[in-house]
Amino acid sequence: MTRAERKLQHIQHALAIEQAHDHGLDDIQFVHQSIPEISIDEVSLNTRIGELTLSSPIIINAMTGGGGAQTTEINRSLAMVARECQLPIAVGSQMAALKNCNEVKTYQIIRKENPTGIVFANLGSEATVEEAKLAVEMLEANALQIHLNVIQELTMPEGDRDFRGVLTRLEEMATQLEVPIIIKEVGFGISRETVVKILNAGVSIIDVGGYGGTNFARIENKRRDIELSFFNNWGIPTAASLVEVTLQAPLVSVISSGGLRNSLDIAKSISLGASATSFAGYFLKLLSTKGEDSLINEINMLKSNLKVIMTALGVTSISQLQKAPIIISGKTHHWLHERGIDTRLYSLRKSFK
Repeated sequence: MTRAERKLQHIQHALAIEQAHDHGLDDIQFVHQSIPEISIDEVSLNTRIGELTLSSPIIINAMTGGGGAQTTEINRSLAMVARECQLPIAVGSQMAALKNCNEVKTYQIIRKENPTGIVFANLGSEATVEEAKLAVEMLEANALQIHLNVIQELTMPEGDRDFRGVLTRLEEMATQLEVPIIIKEVGFGISRETVVKILNAGVSIIDVGGYGGTNFARIENKRRDIELSFFNNWGIPTAASLVEVTLQAPLVSVISSGGLRNSLDIAKSISLGASATSFAGYFLKLLSTKGEDSLINEINMLKSNLKVIMTALGVTSISQLQKAPIIISGKTHHWLHERGIDTRLYSLRKSFK
């Protein structure tokens, strides 16, 4: 099977498999503020990840590329949406284009349709520094995502089985590339132990990619003759991963992804320490079923509703929302308790002004 055929299979299965939505964000509840003392007109959605300034905390995350004409059209539509809504956008892994120059255009369409927007290049952790430089150059990218997908590779029939040398390559990229590096999990979450390794490699932006969204173990199992079913429920839920990462590395810019569905999920993610949030499967399904205009309307609604939530909480900025008092219950509370984390750090916050 060619890489292009595999890319198309991934899209088909991603659209067909329902997300479990077991991301843990339903375990988070805001402490109501009866006297917010602000106007919705005062609320700003501007935020920063690393050295990049974003007009809102919403990112179109990595989805596809390298699958011929079909992926070209998907990326064209996503780029037009990103341009219209002024959102950063990431491409899928560019290794297909580095292996086959005919696939380059399936990625470059994003920069062509979105010439002044923020674009993230994307490669796996097996990539070399030279490959990373080529990926960034291909898109005139503003940052490079390096995705961690051990479980996907182990489940993939033709996947990698050797994961040595990742940290050395990350260190080289962090020192030799002129754009920020974003470490991104692909749906299995990042632990605080992993954060220590990432920080030592010199990376300062992390996308937690938690369990609860697109499940690449289930996708790859659909492609196997004999399933590795024990990986289908493997991973750290998004909410728990956010806490592990942000407490271990409070100076790192954190992106929340993994099953987010609405503005409340965005607000809860930020209250757990994220500076931005990203959507992939949810946006892809909406685009494929209802088209570009519907996706643009949904994104505008996400922004509008996030402002409403922030007004109810009496916060006018993303940095204030990061300090809003919350109650953590259920499985997320149990996970954090077992990991030695006192959730009262969040419920007893005194001031977020």
